[in-house]
Amino acid sequence: MKKLMIIGGLVLMGLAILGLNPFAKAIDAERALEPGYLKEETGVKRLPNGTYEVSVLTCMPKVKAHMVRWWFADFMKISEHYKWWHPTDHIWMDWENKQPGKIIGASHLVHEYIGGELQKLRIQVVDPTELFGYDPNDKKTFVICARAGLLDEPINVAKMCHIVRDTEWGAEMRSRFWMGHVAKRDGNDTTFSLAGLVGNTALARFISFSQKDAQALMTHAIEEMGFLSDLLPELYASSSS
Repeated sequence: MKKLMIIGGLVLMGLAILGLNPFAKAIDAERALEPGYLKEETGVKRLPNGTYEVSVLTCMPKVKAHMVRWWFADFMKISEHYKWWHPTDHIWMDWENKQPGKIIGASHLVHEYIGGELQKLRIQVVDPTELFGYDPNDKKTFVICARAGLLDEPINVAKMCHIVRDTEWGAEMRSRFWMGHVAKRDGNDTTFSLAGLVGNTALARFISFSQKDAQALMTHAIEEMGFLSDLLPELYASSSS
């Protein structure tokens, strides 16, 4: 009986640390590049390791992938532009390490409301190879990936990507957020830390990230990408004329 209790305790400890399926990939980003439509294009899902995967599909009539690339890399510079993206939730923005016409390596510093709560975030744009193993960008596809973290503390809490692909009538954007990937950061680098070690246990993820949080992020993404879809065609045309 004592041995069974010890074994049971070890099993529970293992589940608390590793989750239900410790051998599953932490992020299955490649699925977001699959053609056609996936089973769940918009929704939230708690993964076996305790993280949340938030999915959003945005139809963008009269928009093309290169327009979204232009919005991030060239156009959006000040808080007024950022507010156009979501007039009620977006409050303030700035850039860190931003170079004209480029986006990888830049960090988007923002104040925005998600689920009615003000969030101060640092969204560091990274090379897509970090998530996919290669760069899927081409003339008809724009992919932007990032590590999302707290602005006032040097810690990241999520990974994300937006994949925009041209269609006959415009474009579609697949957005993916993986909540619960915790890492202490030093500038643009992530470093080993006790916060990351504990924060990436299944138990800590279950405690720190709720379904309500995930649904609030999903709703915010649906709204902001809808606004972007509406404003981009005319805005891009006026800038090109």
